[in-house]
Amino acid sequence: MDEIKPIVLPKDNGPHDFIIEWWYFNGHLYDKGGKEYSFMDCFFKVNINKVNIPHILPHLIEDHFKNGEYIHFAHSVISDISNKKNYKEIQHISLISKDSFTKELLYINYKNGNFLESTLNSEIIETTPNNFNLKTKHLNLDLESKKNPLLEGGHGYVGTPEAGSYYYSLTDLKVSGKIDIEGKEIEVEGYAWMDHQWANTVYKKDKWTWFSFHLENGTEIMCVEYATGIGVDILVNTIDKEGNQNQYKKAKIQPGKKVWKSDKTKAEYPMSWIIEIEEAGILIDTTSEAKDQEMIFGQINYWEGPMRVKAKINGQKAKGKGFMELVGYPSNYNYLFIAGEEIEEDFFTKVKKLFKRK
Repeated sequence: MDEIKPIVLPKDNGPHDFIIEWWYFNGHLYDKGGKEYSFMDCFFKVNINKVNIPHILPHLIEDHFKNGEYIHFAHSVISDISNKKNYKEIQHISLISKDSFTKELLYINYKNGNFLESTLNSEIIETTPNNFNLKTKHLNLDLESKKNPLLEGGHGYVGTPEAGSYYYSLTDLKVSGKIDIEGKEIEVEGYAWMDHQWANTVYKKDKWTWFSFHLENGTEIMCVEYATGIGVDILVNTIDKEGNQNQYKKAKIQPGKKVWKSDKTKAEYPMSWIIEIEEAGILIDTTSEAKDQEMIFGQINYWEGPMRVKAKINGQKAKGKGFMELVGYPSNYNYLFIAGEEIEEDFFTKVKKLFKRK
């Protein structure tokens, strides 16, 4: 691999010639009546010939999805926490416009490659440096960054030169805009988090437990436990109200007794955790605010959802919100059956509407 280069923004908000890259956003939203919602939106760019994701092997992709060596896909979910409902969109293939990734600031215009889907385009647009507009089937949000980027690992690169990832976060994004819940537009405000990573690594069946936290005292925390076949790596990054950043490589990350089991994949996901970062004097007690947040992408299943937080920092109490991502938790399911079941129902419903006689 070439030498590790420093991250320069806004240039590095754009795309890179690496095997895998993603732009990820999560957030907590509130309407005028105080009802709470959350969202996750993530767009992926992968080298189809190298990434090694089983269900998107090159010979399974039609030629019109392979204009270049990269393909794209997108995952999003918006959760109505008060009513215990969520609305997921998993694009197995996303088609991008010709002008995507061609502008000075980040610009991605895309739509679902499923021909049965509507023609509504989704977008990730960097409106001004480090500020964004997100648009999907269920949201249209403006995000304004209020702090300098958090450079994971202290310099924006984690892991070894041979098997690592460029990684930075915009941890304090002020949000305003609208969400769509069952056809009803709702004005919301709140706050969000952005991760951007790119790496020359292939897909492996590794396991990780990842958290982002917003505390009311102005501190944001990224915490991840990454397990490979060789061992377990832990990384914690913090940024305080004034923007001071710190990194730690030791933490106790312990699941609680609350577990949610998926009916589809049979995976069991811990819904509560205790995290102790002794070196930083931080103790976090976090519990999920929603249960059925499992995302199924081919042979990959993961849990992605909002958390409520109670914390102590050097003895001082601080409440907050967070997001959790659980990947690689053991499952037992037949992807083709699940996909076929979902596609069949979707297909016949839409075809009947299309050919319905007046």
